[in-house]
Amino acid sequence: MARRRTLQAPTADALKEIEAGIDQQLNPRSGVRPPIADVVADAAVRANPLPQADREQIARDKADANRLRDAEEKGLVAVELPIHDITADALSRDRMDLNEDEMQELMSSISVNGLRLPIEVYVPQHAENGSAYALISGYRRLAALRRLNAMSGGERFQTIAAFVRAPQGVKDAMVAMIEENEIRASLSQYERGRAAAMSVYDGIFNSVDEAVAELFQTASKAKRSKIRSFALIHEDLGDLLKFAVGLNERQCLRIAGALRSGLTEQMRGALEKTEPKSANEEWDVLVPLIEQSEGSEQDPARGGRPKAAPRVLIDEKTELANGISVAREHGPNGYAIRFYGDQVSADLVDAVMENIRHLLEPK
Repeated sequence: MARRRTLQAPTADALKEIEAGIDQQLNPRSGVRPPIADVVADAAVRANPLPQADREQIARDKADANRLRDAEEKGLVAVELPIHDITADALSRDRMDLNEDEMQELMSSISVNGLRLPIEVYVPQHAENGSAYALISGYRRLAALRRLNAMSGGERFQTIAAFVRAPQGVKDAMVAMIEENEIRASLSQYERGRAAAMSVYDGIFNSVDEAVAELFQTASKAKRSKIRSFALIHEDLGDLLKFAVGLNERQCLRIAGALRSGLTEQMRGALEKTEPKSANEEWDVLVPLIEQSEGSEQDPARGGRPKAAPRVLIDEKTELANGISVAREHGPNGYAIRFYGDQVSADLVDAVMENIRHLLEPK
């Protein structure tokens, strides 16, 4: 068996000798360079620290980039979009009739000074004609740019500055557009309904009721009810009406009543068969069907106020010698004679009817 070796602590002289050896190895003048020194030197060369001013500029640039990215996501930064990539016939067509003098002034201003105010667009769920964007506000500005582009042969005015609104911002933008035009230009009755109907079609709102409540939140309850009727006209006849903007409130309400009574297909057929040249001619096409509907019941599922019961006019009673009274009635279904008294019976009425028949039949 191997013998165990007894360990002894080094003497003071031995310790000094060990320390001296270590110091000699770490002394640079010995020609030996510690590996850590090479690592530190290499890191210092690669770091190449920038001056304080340059580091502050880099920090500012990074902060600006973050703010710009956040603003772009919120649709607060205008971008240049091709004018033909935007459809103006969505919910944003706030005014369908353009004053020609005002358009000429706007075109002159843009051609000299450029476009001062960007339009507002969004990415629609239902893209029409391949358009990537749909207009929220700025219909006149876009129309002016398109005219100028056509006048230049397509060489100039090819793009327009626009704010691209995020989906959550479209509702607020539409409300602002409606409020602005209600104060500044006053939308026509049909345009109000059209704006509500188109916003539902494109998924901005879930229903016409919701759209009207949001877009026309400052309007009275009665006015919002009428706008829902105007929206129905656009939904059922909007693709066929050529002069819808010229319809007044009473005409719109009468058309909506005819649609609710179930005459949609007949009204569409009448419009398809004619080529009206004016608002009056288009109205005249619909009047016969409207008058036909005004004596019929409405479909409650299509909204609107219940139709009031037809009013019947009754003349004063005429007392007869035998104690029977008669009175003439006049209502939407024609004239009638009503009999009163205890002696009135079915046989008496039959006898009167027979005498009336003989009176009216040709001899």
